[in-house]
Amino acid sequence: MAREPTQSVTGLLHAWASGDQSALDALLPLVYEELRRQAGRYMRTQPPGHTLQTTALVHEAYLRLVGQPTVEWTGRAHFFGVAAKAMRSVLVDHARARRAAKRGGSAHAITLDDAGGVAAPQASVDVLALDEALGRLAELDSRKSQLVELRYFGGLGIDEAADVLGVSPATAKRDWTTARAWLRRELSVA
Repeated sequence: MAREPTQSVTGLLHAWASGDQSALDALLPLVYEELRRQAGRYMRTQPPGHTLQTTALVHEAYLRLVGQPTVEWTGRAHFFGVAAKAMRSVLVDHARARRAAKRGGSAHAITLDDAGGVAAPQASVDVLALDEALGRLAELDSRKSQLVELRYFGGLGIDEAADVLGVSPATAKRDWTTARAWLRRELSVA
């Protein structure tokens, strides 16, 4: 069953940005399953017994998304890119809280798995170390940092991430290769 143009994710995002709160209500059912898939990809890298569940991650990230001041949404990929940033923020906050509760205990190990088929680094890192490394990468090259965030936390493919960043897929592939190599080096020294 085809959706009417006003029911597309992009159309609803534009309507919501223009102040139509009913568009926000219509948006959630259209994006919820993809947000769960994004969160699920990340949560599968967590050790058994992780206290944050996939549904909680989705809901917390969604609350952060809708709580933002007006965003000029450019489309579906942009929304999921911002969702990736929100999920990263939730995960980092959760890891910090857990670490503080354990009085300096180690955070959960994750890997930089890639949904696009590029071989992942062998070493695992904790989410706080990754967040700090992405912060350093952002200081050197914010586009590469955003690309890692979109791909790793957001689960976007090269083409979608390139679209969000406004670059060609070939440029995104080069940036992805460079960023992953840089992160491997940074995280192995940390």
